[in-house]
Amino acid sequence: MEAKEKSDDLSDKIRDLELRIKRRNNSSDAGASLSTNTAQSPPNSAGMKSNIRSVSGNTKPSRPTMNFSGDSRGRRTPDSIPRATNITVPDSAEIEAKYMEIMKLTGVLDIAGEKVKCEQTDLEDLGELGHGTCGQVFTMRHKSSGQIMAVKQMRRSGNREENKRIIMDLETVLKSHSCPYIVHCFGVFITESEVWICMELMATCLDKLLKKTKSCIPENIIGKITVAVLNALDYLKDEHGVIHRDIKPSNILLDSDGSVKLCDFGISGRLVDSKANTRTGTACAGYMAPERIQPPNPSKPDYDIRADVWSLGVTLVELATAEFPYKSCKTDFEVLSCVLTSPSPSLPTDQDFSIDFIDFVDQCLTKDHKDRPKYKKLLEHPFVRHYHTAEVDMSAWYKSTLATC
Repeated sequence: MEAKEKSDDLSDKIRDLELRIKRRNNSSDAGASLSTNTAQSPPNSAGMKSNIRSVSGNTKPSRPTMNFSGDSRGRRTPDSIPRATNITVPDSAEIEAKYMEIMKLTGVLDIAGEKVKCEQTDLEDLGELGHGTCGQVFTMRHKSSGQIMAVKQMRRSGNREENKRIIMDLETVLKSHSCPYIVHCFGVFITESEVWICMELMATCLDKLLKKTKSCIPENIIGKITVAVLNALDYLKDEHGVIHRDIKPSNILLDSDGSVKLCDFGISGRLVDSKANTRTGTACAGYMAPERIQPPNPSKPDYDIRADVWSLGVTLVELATAEFPYKSCKTDFEVLSCVLTSPSPSLPTDQDFSIDFIDFVDQCLTKDHKDRPKYKKLLEHPFVRHYHTAEVDMSAWYKSTLATC
């Protein structure tokens, strides 16, 4: 009887949270403003014109089928593509104004360090890579250069939340060209009906790799993955005031050369005084931190980057054991309840994990977010410091892993 009352109480709290989110979506953030980072302002139009070669005709392009693939990646340079300004995510009528701002960047791709003016019809569809709630991802080839890329196609609609996701995803990848741990953007196409984000093609995501191999990822490989993800998160926070909010294996990409990169910023959020300024953009239930599910102060969001630290901890346990920590739960509600009421996930003690790795995961999965460390402290943890400099042949491991599948 007592367990049922607790379950009902949690259910009521979750429903109440959903209602508050809906009300907040209809009334808050109406005055979101534009904040320009002068260090990242785009080059002047004269500089742009002198560096662009046209590869398309004047006919209006038809919409090709989208495809996301490729094995050749252009190298980024400081001025490889026009840079987006640092802008707070808008709401309502401001979304269209934000689209217009980013429209200045449309149709210019960074191909091997050269700015190339092109149309959507200059990309050849090579097949679908995958799809999700925000759109589809295709493999496409730039016809004249042969550059293969992943192209994420998203519909523009009247739904404010969907449009906010698109804007956040666009802004983050366009601004993050200087971070080697975030997927590189070649450029964008924006029309009245859709948005294409052209990105480097990576070999796989960690979620697909786990499903394919059905085996644990070695600790030294996880060490390098941890270094990459932590540095990406720290970069987003320090340089752009952004919290990712959806850290999980499917959003961590791996390439055949061993590089690891973070992707998918659709539900990322702006930080105000180091706090997330909205509860919208719900992440995958099993990776959500306790303070996001049941906020200590229900009247306002009060979680910060430590929510992503929790998500990273859950992800590392999954990579190390090849099992989702809450696999016994049958519904999202059960998962949420388990996160709140059960002990934090941890690495099994009967396997050959190092003391530093076990301690790092335990710190990430500290239940009370006030005691959970932030990025800077974790970057100084012995586990991270060791793998920051350790020689690990990620490429050889990846190729040997695929060979045994």
